[in-house]
Amino acid sequence: MAEAERKIPLMSPSQNDSAGYRLTLDIVKDLWSRTYNTAGKPDWSHILPYYDKDVTFRDSIQELHGIDEFTAMTGRLTKRSRDLSMKIVNAVRQGDAIFLEWEMTIRFKNNPSSVLYGTSRLALNGEGKIIGQRDYFDLWGDNFDNIPRFGKAYRRFMKKRFG
Repeated sequence: MAEAERKIPLMSPSQNDSAGYRLTLDIVKDLWSRTYNTAGKPDWSHILPYYDKDVTFRDSIQELHGIDEFTAMTGRLTKRSRDLSMKIVNAVRQGDAIFLEWEMTIRFKNNPSSVLYGTSRLALNGEGKIIGQRDYFDLWGDNFDNIPRFGKAYRRFMKKRFG
């Protein structure tokens, strides 16, 4: 199928009704790919309508409640990152849950690129919008792996202490 044929048509904000923003697995894969692969700067504008206004988001760093807090967080990440891309490795849906396995490459100002390996669990409400998102990733290990000598020392310590 040609690339142009695969594009998911998006609705304008004036068409923002519950039925118009019902997620499917194909739509999620398409949206996530376009969110993080826009010439290095992520853009969430096309995906935000798929989030419920009462969304809860949690990752290794923070827990947020509501679309306003979530939107502010996406803005901070865009501002801080110099380059950000995401590759969806696997995606599955079971009932009202969508699971994504991803590889995110991020580069902050004056730092080398780091690859974070993670997963996201999206919980959908009855309208098919994202009501909950939980991201799982090893914030410290994946970042430390990109620091010469330190990454290997960190992994040796972790293996000796916890392995």
